[in-house]
Amino acid sequence: MAQLETWELWYPDAASNGLLFARARLDPTTVLWAHAAPETLAVVVRGADDRVLARGELLRRDGPRYPMTRLARVGDRVVREDRWPTDADLTSLVVLPGGEVGTLLRWWNAADGSEWRWQVEFYNHT
Repeated sequence: MAQLETWELWYPDAASNGLLFARARLDPTTVLWAHAAPETLAVVVRGADDRVLARGELLRRDGPRYPMTRLARVGDRVVREDRWPTDADLTSLVVLPGGEVGTLLRWWNAADGSEWRWQVEFYNHT
């Protein structure tokens, strides 16, 4: 069985100490997409032993508001990129608010950003 990682996504600008946006346990990955991420995120990636593997503090949206945010581990840092997924991003993991994780199977968006359609698969085996 693979060693799971925990990705914690916080909205640090909410409430007095921030609010948890999503917490997900998943197989190790260097990229995790987030759907409907808040304007500011703080991300902590932990190993199975709870050791911090990477973090990103005050990751602010830079540019237009997209429904999808790409989070990538670069060494011990997490970086944020808000954009539309492309065909190259298909099969990437996506976390929803709350922490459910699925696999991005299809993505389409109108050129002007006025609409989009996507398909995500959820699977679990215990």
